[in-house]
Amino acid sequence: MPALTHASRIPRHRPQLFSSFFQGSFACSTACRAEGKRVDLVVSSGHDMLLNNDYAALADHQLLTARDGARWHLIEPQPGEYDWSSFTPMLHAAERHGIEIIWELAHFGYPSHVDIWQPAFVDSFARFARAMAEVMRDEGFSRPFFTPINQISFWSWAGADVAWLNPNASGRGKELKLQLVRATLAATDAIREVLPQARFVLTDPLVHVAAADDTAQAQADARRQHQAQFEAWDMLCGRLHPELGGKPAYLDIIGLNYYPDNQWNTREETLTPEHAAYRPLNLLLEEVWQRYQRPLLLAETGAEGEARVGWLRSVIDQVNIALDNGIALEGVSLYPLVEYPAWADDRRSPGALLGLADANGNRTVYEPLALELRSQQIKIRRAD
Repeated sequence: MPALTHASRIPRHRPQLFSSFFQGSFACSTACRAEGKRVDLVVSSGHDMLLNNDYAALADHQLLTARDGARWHLIEPQPGEYDWSSFTPMLHAAERHGIEIIWELAHFGYPSHVDIWQPAFVDSFARFARAMAEVMRDEGFSRPFFTPINQISFWSWAGADVAWLNPNASGRGKELKLQLVRATLAATDAIREVLPQARFVLTDPLVHVAAADDTAQAQADARRQHQAQFEAWDMLCGRLHPELGGKPAYLDIIGLNYYPDNQWNTREETLTPEHAAYRPLNLLLEEVWQRYQRPLLLAETGAEGEARVGWLRSVIDQVNIALDNGIALEGVSLYPLVEYPAWADDRRSPGALLGLADANGNRTVYEPLALELRSQQIKIRRAD
């Protein structure tokens, strides 16, 4: 799909959906690994103990919108019994510092008393979503943002195709994807009944898959893998498996997670920008925009180590092209905002703006990234 040109006179898109265009994403997975160990990245990153400091740091860096998680397994320790003591402090701390949160209800985790394969899972998740909406309504929030289930496609693959995390199954990825879509639809309905103005960010990885050679098989495999990234969104809006109940109204804001390894070929070799088959980010964004015509959020992006500065610069260069071409991209969220022991293998994840806290609860700012962020914020404001 060719890029649009300035000659087409399409006006630059002016983002206005969120409190800030540049945002931050907290690591908040509560997945159970294959060996049965549950992770809680809110705890392992220290975010649970440093809510005020972390949200204050967001404000200091002019990141007034963030993604964070309500941990279902803590909130509903017994079926139908809700304990909001892990959630309301987050709600109040964010409000205190003027931070708008996109709340994730299920980031690869769920209570141990729930069987994700059973129809009751959908009902349990919808009840939890409704209860959370009621809490937020009673706290005075009338137009919050939610992500019911984070990365349906990735979770389906990691949890039910390769048994990398819960529910630790193999060959059942499509089955899990259908179930997670059902749960998302039910949760959306439940929340909207309580909070009619709530908005929803539906996240999944943004990828490009190229053929490794010119054979018909490689070409077909590349098309199939590339198109698979759209399945969950297509189900939510009713284009695919309409028996699930999907409709266009369910596809609100599309969240896209994009990293340096999100492009590969059918030999599973990562494509770098120098590779002939590599597609610039602005074209990937355009493909999603043309397909759905819904607001987009680059919901997670980042690189590790010294690469993080150049990565942010290259991403925003592409984002500006997309905005100039009229693509309704509403924000870019840095992930991870704070450092944490990686949930897959416990190694430290050196790609954050803020480091792990010291004994006094202070996080070190990675100044090169902070400087680049400030520079890009200024450029975006000037362009608008």
